[in-house]
Amino acid sequence: MSGMPDKSGHLKAVLAIDGPVGAGKSSVAKRTADALGFFHLDTGAMYRCVALRAMDLPEEKRADPAALQRIAGRARIELPEPGVVLLDGEDVSGAIRSEAVSAEVAIVADDPGVRELLVHRQREIGMLRPTVLEGRDIGTVVFPDAALKIYLDASPASRARRRTDQLRAAGRTADYAAVLAGLLERDRRDRARLQGALRIAPGARIMDTTNLDEDTVVALLAAMVRDHPVFAAACQTAI
Repeated sequence: MSGMPDKSGHLKAVLAIDGPVGAGKSSVAKRTADALGFFHLDTGAMYRCVALRAMDLPEEKRADPAALQRIAGRARIELPEPGVVLLDGEDVSGAIRSEAVSAEVAIVADDPGVRELLVHRQREIGMLRPTVLEGRDIGTVVFPDAALKIYLDASPASRARRRTDQLRAAGRTADYAAVLAGLLERDRRDRARLQGALRIAPGARIMDTTNLDEDTVVALLAAMVRDHPVFAAACQTAI
């Protein structure tokens, strides 16, 4: 059985999906949660909310740990339904996906104090109901006691092709060689991070999606969850 019990000896009804950039974690997590009737917790959206608020600061203050931690501590972040993100009661679902926020979010996500605050909230939310989360350190840091931990992987070439296709489909110019080089550099940085480094969690099942389409990956994950005793009651209720 994947997962590691908490101090009370219980595994959490959480599907934790980790893996490198471009492996399809986000779309797979959302679709798997939908298929199971589980809650999908978009952890990346939470960091983006803090980054959005940080952009209101003078530029020289945007990397100040104390300022970022104040924002994270005060921000009221709500995820009331799939795709909707509220920040202090305001719908910021579109605003947090802007290129400007994307350029700032790495600073926020690398701050130890911000991570500690948001990880605490993520744990609180994930314990309320069966939940699917994805990221770099979900199974290693956020929910090491998740009932099912998955490391979603694919070859760099496959991930670069998918990312190039996504960019072109969105009407953006994308060169495969440049995308691949950027992806490999991102892999290097993610594995070397002092906070939230990319690792394969103890007990995680490794799923290589290089030759699998997204429908197949979602079906396989959903079947794993339905077969797991920790999720059994929740799956029956959802059906």
